[in-house]
Amino acid sequence: MGISTPLFLFSTVPGEVKDKNTKGLLFLIGKRISSGFLFLLQSGILIKTNEGISLKDLLCKQLGLSPEYLDTQIQSILLNGKPVDSPEDATLKEGAVLALSSGMPGLVGATLRKKSLLASFRSNITHKEEKKTKANKAVKIKLKLFNLVMKDWGPSLLKQGVWLEREALLDFLKERPADFWHGCIEIYLRGEKITPEGLLEMLRSEAGYIFLQVQVAE
Repeated sequence: MGISTPLFLFSTVPGEVKDKNTKGLLFLIGKRISSGFLFLLQSGILIKTNEGISLKDLLCKQLGLSPEYLDTQIQSILLNGKPVDSPEDATLKEGAVLALSSGMPGLVGATLRKKSLLASFRSNITHKEEKKTKANKAVKIKLKLFNLVMKDWGPSLLKQGVWLEREALLDFLKERPADFWHGCIEIYLRGEKITPEGLLEMLRSEAGYIFLQVQVAE
């Protein structure tokens, strides 16, 4: 698959664990529902990085994705909604939104693909690098994963832990059917067991980011 263990764990994103607005949340689940959590990655996880880092360095050096996987499996890269052809040249700033996916079907998918032969048809929306910024301060970006990239990379990310906006997690959980909750063996908040009802109430009443881990029970 070409995915190595990330060199940069998410325990410093986008605030420290000791921050009063940070809640560590752990789901122990059955294998049957494990794929359901992957859709959280479509709404985006928060990552702390250095301003001016290249997109390729973020993915390969900081997050541990292999260059081969980036080159061969990630076919579409959108930075702030604009297609990226050269991830080694595109740089990141505060609040950037980065979306990754494997090849998408149809003409649209072919047009958005990296270095596509049809790239000329989207020249007016293709990402064009502005003056590069020195990497001199920490910034937060949002990373979204789709289709095969989500399936390949998602389980390891969720097992290690990812930072989410509290509202995004609440929106996801409140739409889950009863079968989903039956597949959740145990839920822990800051090391203490919590019921689904208690978790939803907490998410409704408190602000901030949340550090989420999802582990399949042995």
